[in-house]
Amino acid sequence: MNRLMLTLVLCAASVTVLAEATAPDRVRLALNWKAEPQFGGFYAAAVHGHYAAQGLDVEIIEGGSGTPTIQVVGAGRTDFAIVSADELVISHERGAGNVVAVFATYQTNPQAIMAHRARGFESLEALLRSDGTLLWQAGLPYAQYLTRKYGPLKVRTAPYLGGIGNFQNDPRVSQQCFFTSEPLTARRAGLDVQTFLVADSGYNPYTTVLATTRALIEGSPDQVERMVAAVRAGWESYLADPAPTNRAMAEVNRAMDAQTFAESAAAQAPLIRPEGLDVLGGMTLERWQTLVDQLRELGVIRHHVDPALLFLEAPATPVQEETAGD
Repeated sequence: MNRLMLTLVLCAASVTVLAEATAPDRVRLALNWKAEPQFGGFYAAAVHGHYAAQGLDVEIIEGGSGTPTIQVVGAGRTDFAIVSADELVISHERGAGNVVAVFATYQTNPQAIMAHRARGFESLEALLRSDGTLLWQAGLPYAQYLTRKYGPLKVRTAPYLGGIGNFQNDPRVSQQCFFTSEPLTARRAGLDVQTFLVADSGYNPYTTVLATTRALIEGSPDQVERMVAAVRAGWESYLADPAPTNRAMAEVNRAMDAQTFAESAAAQAPLIRPEGLDVLGGMTLERWQTLVDQLRELGVIRHHVDPALLFLEAPATPVQEETAGD
């Protein structure tokens, strides 16, 4: 081999090694629903380059109704997943203690009860102790909590099957909803509604929680910290200006129109960053302990769950400086 050929081979080898050393970590994130504003920060982290700035190449996988994201991440079929705090507690009680929360998007849970304003309810308690019909999923922990706290309920209950059709057709019907979804649909249909957050009653689990496995936290702590830093930056970008990310999500979810994207993003902002929040996406041991105690009181779980094992505390500062601009 002549000197020129040897030089070219060595240069090519050096470039290959350098490329491999600087290649971003490929990461998969499983959502539990479609591309909507509740996931805005996760998509914004891609739109604004925050994943790339942290050395990550993130594939976001849409979910749907009943997507078992906690089982998917627990089994290692994805690196990260979106779960709810109460299902995480339940999974730990049932022996799946390898899934850990690392970022909590909604500090105030968006689960709510929607009623026609003409009914004149002054509180959720008044609604539950009135006549009429309430459509909800009675088996969910929040419904069990409300039944325990305000029971015996006077309102007649029936299963909630989705949509707002029954609510729209009968002014004496109330229904479960998400603060950022069905009330917007109802108002656009010309209905005057009022919405009561379940969180105000005292049951307020974190939701849209980013979770991963304890194995990944212990084996690749730097990758987990960089993912959290990118997601936090993504939510900062989305809360500051959701429009660019909404346009990107609309390409994925064509069932939602631009107005709904914008209205939902505005409605959820105070639930994601309530007054007094220290760190976006942060979690506290006290909140997790409260949730564990509530689920035990309801009989949803029967055995001890250590709240300290459920979550990873947020780092005080980002892992590395962002270099990608917005």
